[in-house]
Amino acid sequence: MSARPAHDRPLPPIAPAMLASLYQHRLLTTAQLHALHTPDDNVGWARRVLRLLLDRQLVDRVQAPGRLSHWFLTEAGADAVETAGPRAEPRRRVPTCAQAEGPLRAHTIAVNDVGIAFVKAAREREDECGPDSWRHEIAHPISPWRGRRPAELVIADALLTYLQVDKDGAITLHQRWIELDRGTARPAEQLASKITRYTRLRYYAPPSTPGEEEPEPLWRSHYRSFPHLLIVLADQPRERMHQRIQRTLALHHSDPAKDHLGTIPVSFVTLDDLTQRGPFAPIFISAEQPEQPVDWLGQSQAEEE
Repeated sequence: MSARPAHDRPLPPIAPAMLASLYQHRLLTTAQLHALHTPDDNVGWARRVLRLLLDRQLVDRVQAPGRLSHWFLTEAGADAVETAGPRAEPRRRVPTCAQAEGPLRAHTIAVNDVGIAFVKAAREREDECGPDSWRHEIAHPISPWRGRRPAELVIADALLTYLQVDKDGAITLHQRWIELDRGTARPAEQLASKITRYTRLRYYAPPSTPGEEEPEPLWRSHYRSFPHLLIVLADQPRERMHQRIQRTLALHHSDPAKDHLGTIPVSFVTLDDLTQRGPFAPIFISAEQPEQPVDWLGQSQAEEE
């Protein structure tokens, strides 16, 4: 009896979830897909599932340095996900091989590493944060349209949502704007100005109509509370990242816009620390108290003890 062709073999139950993650997050490594969907199995199982999807032309891959596979959907794979039902991330983004190998590859993979660090922490603590819990490139206006001049936007690299469940069953929803800083070309001044743009978002309201009440800030129609800003530094020497944090903080604190805009909660962390120690370790530098390392919720180790 001859073996069944690979494309005729039934797909494992985990396969649709892998496709859905690729649809939402665009580009994921084998290790990332394993961490999201098969953490209790050997990574070889994730590879076998991906091979079945590749044989059916639902996914494709490129080889990164070190022969690490980076996976993405084909048009057929995106069709399969959309046929299955509505997605948390409805925007269809199907990369080409050139895009998957291009300059945005490292950025996308790093943003997904941030999300996965929170997924792992939620698993350990029995909180809720899964493959659908971060969305890429979330944009909001911070100025109105003026004639032919379009509204100015602030665009987050991602928005992360985390549902914390306390021992008594109480739940708390946390959301974070994620800004990934790889130090490639953006000076510290531009990073500090990005904080100001998020502050403008906190207070921006659409123009009022004569005779009507002043509208509330626009963000209130999307969020229960204003998300904090988390700046994650990656792909730089550790000393340079800490220097960059200090320079950005100095520029932020001296920004004259703070006098009339106020400020927002901002914290910094390196991607290496986040992925190796997790978000509940005191590895974050808060803009409000930069001398005291805290966890992602602003608690110091002394407070936790």
